Amino acid sequence: MSFFRLKDLIRAVRVCKTAADERGVIQRESAAIRTSFKEVDSQDARYVNIQKLLYIYLLGYPVQFGQLECLKLVASPKFADKRVGYLGVTLLLDEKQDILTLLTNSLKTDMHSTDDYIVGLALGTLSNVASSEVANDLVDEVERLLDSPRSYLRKKATLAGVRIIRREPELFTPFLHRAKSLLGDKHHGVQMGAVALMTEMCNHTQEALDEGRRLVPVIVNQLRALLGSGSSPEHDVAGISNPFLQVAILRLL
Repeated sequence: MSFFRLKDLIRAVRVCKTAADERGVIQRESAAIRTSFKEVDSQDARYVNIQKLLYIYLLGYPVQFGQLECLKLVASPKFADKRVGYLGVTLLLDEKQDILTLLTNSLKTDMHSTDDYIVGLALGTLSNVASSEVANDLVDEVERLLDSPRSYLRKKATLAGVRIIRREPELFTPFLHRAKSLLGDKHHGVQMGAVALMTEMCNHTQEALDEGRRLVPVIVNQLRALLGSGSSPEHDVAGISNPFLQVAILRLL
């Protein structure tokens, strides 16, 4: 018997009086989800089933059989489907699994989407699970998005760049060329990502370290601007202007 909806499954788990009862509920629902994956080729059904699988995963039960279904959900044109699919990929897959290479085409396609939020989903997933192979395949796409006129995408792209440098330090060149403009960006989110990216590059290459020394005046100006800026409810913490960015800049220096 399937509970059909996520909230029905949650309700069934909550009323279990013993761990054995909970295991029984999860086993029955997992079997029903497996059957649905085999017999029903519907994105709507897949969307519901992946949500339930993620809940089961959070309870500590194995759900590896849903990995490929997450990739299928990512291929949907709907934002809601992609959001759940990418969340499933982030939780259920890691860079050591060969199946991750199947994700590359979906990531590349979504990075060309006209919907900024779909592009953001792809960049966020890349930042979490990219392997060395995926990093090499998609570095050009991330480089292109660093020049986006939209700060939301520049911020996401800098964080994706951090992941790429961690996996393939030799790919630092296109990111280093943009370091000055990113560090001098007016948007705090982009600055935070740029500082993390520059810190990562400095940890891996002498060339980045030398460039970082040349950019000290730019970095200090950003820190001075933070210290001298007025109150901003969006960034203030206990009256301090974006202390997280200040600490990140000091660490880079």
